Amino acid sequence: MGLAETSLKFSCVIGIDPVAGSSVSNQPKPKILSYIPRSFGLTIPVAVIGTGLGSQGKGILPPFAPNGVNHAEFFLESKPPCCYFLAKDYGHADMLDDWMIKLTSWVCKSGEGDKELMRRGVAGIVVAFMRAFLQGDSEDLNAIVKTPGVAPIQLDPVLLKMPPFVLKRGKWGYLLRYGYLKQKFV
Repeated sequence: MGLAETSLKFSCVIGIDPVAGSSVSNQPKPKILSYIPRSFGLTIPVAVIGTGLGSQGKGILPPFAPNGVNHAEFFLESKPPCCYFLAKDYGHADMLDDWMIKLTSWVCKSGEGDKELMRRGVAGIVVAFMRAFLQGDSEDLNAIVKTPGVAPIQLDPVLLKMPPFVLKRGKWGYLLRYGYLKQKFV
């Protein structure tokens, strides 16, 4: 998020239901979230995949992905280009292997849907995003954004933030050829 120097060269970042602590007032150091829109120090494409049930607790236990430190804030603080996908009917651990889901379901809210579909949905988003931003083939990502129903899970909402320069030119300019101008922009 631009908080530490690294010798590694990243081409994109994908957050799968990211969480930055147990509450706004209880974030581990270094604090990643600043609560300032578009404040992450990243200049590479970002995808954020969140879960609709991650912000709900299980019985008396607190949520694993509470509001204020979950996927929504990561998306808000990401600079364009950035994509956001919310797996509405699934919980924070629902993309894990079945044996792990059985273990975590005792303490973490879990969706009723087929977990294999969740894994396939997340994997499909990751592959489509990487193809679009690393290989220049945005056909699959555009299909998911334009018609979220093509995914095996319910995605609602699906949002894009694109940099203004893409409207003129830029290294992500190829995305415009596939209809991104008709999508929702944040």
